[in-house]
Amino acid sequence: MAKPSILLDFSLLKNNAAFRAIFCARMLSVFALGMLAVGVPIQIQAMTGSTLQVGVAVMLDGIGMFIGLLLGGVLADRYDRRKLILFARGTCGIGFVLLSLNAFSPVPSLWALYFLAFWDGFFGALGMTALMAVIPLIVGREHLAEAGALSMLTVRLGAILSPALGGMIIVAAGVGWAFAVAALGTLATLIPLVRLPVMKPEQQEPEHPLRALASGIQFVCRHNVVGAAVLVGLLLSMVGAVRILFPALAQTWQVDASALGLMYSAVPLGAMIGAFTSGWVRQLSRPGLVLLVSALAAFGCIASLGLYSQLIPALLALVAYGYSNAIASLLQFILIQHHTPDALLGRVNSLGTAQDVSGDSLGALGLGALARALSALNSVLWFGGVAAGLLLLIALAARGLRSAQLHHEPPATEQAAA
Repeated sequence: MAKPSILLDFSLLKNNAAFRAIFCARMLSVFALGMLAVGVPIQIQAMTGSTLQVGVAVMLDGIGMFIGLLLGGVLADRYDRRKLILFARGTCGIGFVLLSLNAFSPVPSLWALYFLAFWDGFFGALGMTALMAVIPLIVGREHLAEAGALSMLTVRLGAILSPALGGMIIVAAGVGWAFAVAALGTLATLIPLVRLPVMKPEQQEPEHPLRALASGIQFVCRHNVVGAAVLVGLLLSMVGAVRILFPALAQTWQVDASALGLMYSAVPLGAMIGAFTSGWVRQLSRPGLVLLVSALAAFGCIASLGLYSQLIPALLALVAYGYSNAIASLLQFILIQHHTPDALLGRVNSLGTAQDVSGDSLGALGLGALARALSALNSVLWFGGVAAGLLLLIALAARGLRSAQLHHEPPATEQAAA
């Protein structure tokens, strides 16, 4: 038996061809969506000079993503997930091609940008849900820790590198070429994905889509491990909105724009360290308890920002926050996948991802309101403290999560909500 290591295990990429295809496709997808996030605002700002118009496009992208997540969860539990992934990725690629053609047009259409922002948000989320639902089937539940860490690493790398790459392409060749590269990358994901095996979900009684979605919500609400893990994830995503206070905190500490950039970089740096050193996670006997401890540490790091008067300790706290948040998010992913039956994987994953999207928006709204009444330092102190208090209430109530263990057999649907 190999000696346990705290370092990330890359053997899945070497030994599992199907997971390798998913990994490569997701990496290309994250880079393409990163270029979308940069290109659309830049083009609309150049066309209209209006921040409001940029906000409308971002909002439409978010609405499309939210609807795509919920619908994708229902479809992933009803149809062959391989076909759904190929359809969603191909259709998303067509959207990027149209964005490129619109950008190269002598008179680009603002309405086309609005529509295609919604289009790519919708189909991108549709494919993402199906991709997440097939991971337990491809790697086995005993390898979810490694698969989750590798997937997290993909997202973190993409979030750091893709906006920078998109910006360089736009500066060098224009926004049309950035969309063209994104289209090429998205359509290229079909090459590894087409080799995936047929992956039909467990057969179940036909349901109206809304009733099927309600069944997924009911499962999450009733399951003492999955429901509590989703609540912790909601708190994590809400606290992640603390980045909107970074400019105000930088102003309080009287540091320049370069220091502000370091603040934004510190969190993904900590997350990258967490991903690379997550090998110990698969050895845990009480992953639910460690999830709660990691989330509490993350919220404590955020609250501590309100106690500092200098930048250096704040940067260290942000790195520690990124690390703790990454470990907590990884454990949340593992626990949800372990305790969700195959017939519900699509819907439960879609609800978990939709919770991330909505939680971030709720956190930004709450922080914005808090910052109007308090200073930046007091706002972040109270925000982190309240999140920690709510987490402790969840920990006291969620006995199932505190004692949760990992099993390697798929849970039975009828037992899962017991």
